[in-house]
Amino acid sequence: MKTEGRDRIAADFDQAVNMTAAELEGWLGTDESKAVGDSSGGGESTGHRSGRRIIEILRKRRSDLDDDDYAHMRKVVGYVHRHLAQRPGGDVAETPWRRSLMNWGHDPLK
Repeated sequence: MKTEGRDRIAADFDQAVNMTAAELEGWLGTDESKAVGDSSGGGESTGHRSGRRIIEILRKRRSDLDDDDYAHMRKVVGYVHRHLAQRPGGDVAETPWRRSLMNWGHDPLK
């Protein structure tokens, strides 16, 4: 992957993911986090698994990221943008919508 492409993905990821690794790790440990998302056949949801991967990416130096990391970063950006476009009306503080976004590293109330 070319450097320019990686730079764009990293910039988009930095904008989409507004939780720190520590915040996301704490969130993923909650029952609320584990209760949302598509788990397709039981077990851990896609978003929860993605959140664990996001923590790994956030804790790496940019120079240590590989093509798989950048592919996941691109997936995160796409998910966050699509999900934000579906914002429900009213107070979203305690909604599955917000909780799902938080599993992907974005807290819309920040």
